[in-house]
Amino acid sequence: MGSGALFFNQNNQLLLVEPSYKPTWEIPGGVVEANESPRDCCQREIAEELGLTLSVGRLLCVDYNPTTDSRLESLMFIFDGGQLSDQTISRISLQPNELVSFKFFERDQLPSNLSATLKARILGSWDQRDGLAPANAYFETGAAL
Repeated sequence: MGSGALFFNQNNQLLLVEPSYKPTWEIPGGVVEANESPRDCCQREIAEELGLTLSVGRLLCVDYNPTTDSRLESLMFIFDGGQLSDQTISRISLQPNELVSFKFFERDQLPSNLSATLKARILGSWDQRDGLAPANAYFETGAAL
């Protein structure tokens, strides 16, 4: 299982982080540890990766991903991290051995090196957050069902 959050600035731009260990952008989050809830994981990863102690809001999606040649079966959870103030953004302190940078993106200008599945999951979750999608938080491989 993996868990992450969507955070936005005051211009409704999405926060993404650039990992040092792979070529694709990500949302803040990570792998759920044994006996850890997805919500607790998300809050722990935010503290570790961004240096911020924040409570996440409601669940925006659960995405089931089947086994492929390169990945094991998984469940991915995305929570609403809410809107970050300029003051909170200025306190972001990236974990240096994991993250190179962070940046805020417009919905129609997400980076090209974002995995297709994560991009679909992000856009579906963004729709959930903004009330533009039916109240269904269940996805399969990035597609709302």
